[in-house]
Amino acid sequence: MATRFKHSAVTLLAASVAAVSALLSPGVQAEGKISIAQQFGIGYLILDVVRDQQLIEKQGKAQGLEIKVDWNSISGATAMNEALLAGALDVVSAGVPPMLTVWDRTKGKQNVKAIASLGSMPNYLLTNNPNVKTLKDFTEKDRIAVPAAGVGFQSRTLQIETAKEFGNDQYKKFDDISISLAHPDATAALIAGGSEITSHFSSPPFQYQALQSPNVHKVLSSYDVLGGQATFNVLYTTEKFHDENPKTYKAFYDALAEAEKIIKADKSAAAQTYIRVEQSKLPLPLVEKIVNDPEIDFTVVPQRTAVYAEKLQALGVLKNKADSWKDYFFEEAHGGAGS
Repeated sequence: MATRFKHSAVTLLAASVAAVSALLSPGVQAEGKISIAQQFGIGYLILDVVRDQQLIEKQGKAQGLEIKVDWNSISGATAMNEALLAGALDVVSAGVPPMLTVWDRTKGKQNVKAIASLGSMPNYLLTNNPNVKTLKDFTEKDRIAVPAAGVGFQSRTLQIETAKEFGNDQYKKFDDISISLAHPDATAALIAGGSEITSHFSSPPFQYQALQSPNVHKVLSSYDVLGGQATFNVLYTTEKFHDENPKTYKAFYDALAEAEKIIKADKSAAAQTYIRVEQSKLPLPLVEKIVNDPEIDFTVVPQRTAVYAEKLQALGVLKNKADSWKDYFFEEAHGGAGS
């Protein structure tokens, strides 16, 4: 049976590598065990369904293997990567750019690669500053909240668009006015107004919640930057875990694929699962609206991830050039029509 969802313990863990290391225990990568961390938001619905219906355990039993699953929660890609590389976690989740950063950093060493997509969904750059209509309207007085300033999905997406608007040498132009803040806190600050936070590069469901305020409007969508529907979050792990735990890994991947089918078969039930598992206070009709949004696709198949690989390598963020999206995804994902 999955262990209790530990919000505070692992969030505090991520504060330092020392704290992360404290979670280490013998056999953390032994076959039949898997520790997984996710962030906050409906972008992790596939994992919510996997956890709720104990699909990893189910798929493990189909292989004759009892699997113990440890679920954790961390906010921010930097903390995720620290935990993974310290060996405290087997599988972590974040946006495509943070995954590519750790793939690039560990190439030829731990060889971190992606397992699967968690779905394609747009992220909106929002503001409560009525004077900001485009990127060119931001000033040094504005503050943009993101989960991981300078390195996370939202910051890297903003950097790519900034390079397009102002030139490659200016791609970090808005890093100085970006602040690391978890989505729930940033959303509350944006809606309330009156704080230094004037903008938030948000994600579902938080952007929907913020846009209900008449004082908040959208400046940019990540789909605008990427040229269409594109993967938001991915799951990733080390080559060691992948190679040394073939049955556990297969059970996990099969569980993800099964969760995708469950969501698409009954989106109303999936919305209820999200509220129950995340203990969300969002009204069910709003969550159902998000799950049914045609811009959103809960799929394990990666979409347009290669755009990030190409653009970030061109900007010098990534040292290694990926010839294909398959270079940074483990082979189990190669069967789909990914990109």
